[in-house]
Amino acid sequence: MVCALAAALCFGTATVLQAIAAREAGTGGGGEAALLLRALRQWRYLAGLALDGLGFLFQIAALRSLPIYAVSAALASSLAVTAVVAARLLRVRLSRTEWGAVGVVCAGLAMLGLASGPEGGEQGSAALEWAMLATAVGMLVLALLGGRLSGRLRALVLGLGAGFGFGVVEVSVRLIDSLRPADLVVDPAVYALLTGGAAAFILLTSALQRGSVTTATAGMVIGETIGPAAVGVVWLGDRTREGLAWLAILGFAVAVAGALALARFGEAPPPLEKDEPENASAH
Repeated sequence: MVCALAAALCFGTATVLQAIAAREAGTGGGGEAALLLRALRQWRYLAGLALDGLGFLFQIAALRSLPIYAVSAALASSLAVTAVVAARLLRVRLSRTEWGAVGVVCAGLAMLGLASGPEGGEQGSAALEWAMLATAVGMLVLALLGGRLSGRLRALVLGLGAGFGFGVVEVSVRLIDSLRPADLVVDPAVYALLTGGAAAFILLTSALQRGSVTTATAGMVIGETIGPAAVGVVWLGDRTREGLAWLAILGFAVAVAGALALARFGEAPPPLEKDEPENASAH
């Protein structure tokens, strides 16, 4: 659980650092490529990318030792980290309800930590590996065609697709048995991981650009938690400590619900309005 929480801390903090860099880089002209190049000159943006990489390593370590349901709920809690760090660095005001949601996430993770058993002992079948690859390819197709979607459900569909893509990554990490190069080249789970991750990134970017941030992020949280957790329990043997299944279910539900309440922090938090006092949220 320590590695899962460390991953959430890295991902949540990276979001805020990249938000600050994007704000500073967005003052010049040019298109998206120019914006990216300016952002890459910002030390905060580079630090955010480094934290993303470190978080991914922590995520892999966590998935190799904990049930998927515990890791996925912990990763969803990165929104709580983003909210708290944003309140400090970006002077974003959190309402009492949002502070309460941060507390709810922490309570849910504490329950999960108490109830989680060890990683499931089942390795997963070849059929499951191919199913993950097929799902990843499906999400990649959705990513390529997602721009044609329209209507109020567009952001939700794209966000769910991103969540499924990230979920494929979580499951695929567990399905990779050998790290020998010769084995990795022929392992469908490796290609599912790479394809799912790429599709998730494209889908989330498209969702945040084309619709409600809150809706897209909420869809992503649902997609990356419920599905992978079910796969871990049904096909990979993930279990809880004896007699504490009810606590794990409650903790999972509470942590995800708290993350959903903080869904607006899934994108770079907006700065304060210019007419607000400089020290408005210093406390």
